[in-house]
Amino acid sequence: MRTPILAKDAAKRQWFIVDAKDQTLGRLSARVAAVLIGKHKPEFTPHADCGDFVIVVNAEHVKLTGKKWTDKVYQHHTQFPGGLLTQTAGDIKAKHPERLIERAVRGMLPLNKLRAPRMKRLRVFAGAAHEHDAHKPQPLKV
Repeated sequence: MRTPILAKDAAKRQWFIVDAKDQTLGRLSARVAAVLIGKHKPEFTPHADCGDFVIVVNAEHVKLTGKKWTDKVYQHHTQFPGGLLTQTAGDIKAKHPERLIERAVRGMLPLNKLRAPRMKRLRVFAGAAHEHDAHKPQPLKV
């Protein structure tokens, strides 16, 4: 038997929708990252971009366990002296709840040239409304 190698343009992309309401951030992000990579497909090829599109709705209702809303700290440095910026998960949720999921999924994708195109296929919305109904997304079980 020979292992099939998927060509670059041969990937058939589907659209999936995930409701993040009352879902744990890490478990949700791991499942979404696996679908973006394409690991759920039998024709998965590690070096080819064969993943699907994922829509995440209700990002403002995602859960974190324990005291992570106040204790989990996200850091960013501006590359200027004294430019370390820190935010808690609760601060990020209050201003931009979709960024929590985007950042968690980004951290679960491998650091290679396929990371940016995979992140472009992720759509995160704070509420229940989204504008991708024309693609007829299928529900994704998390």
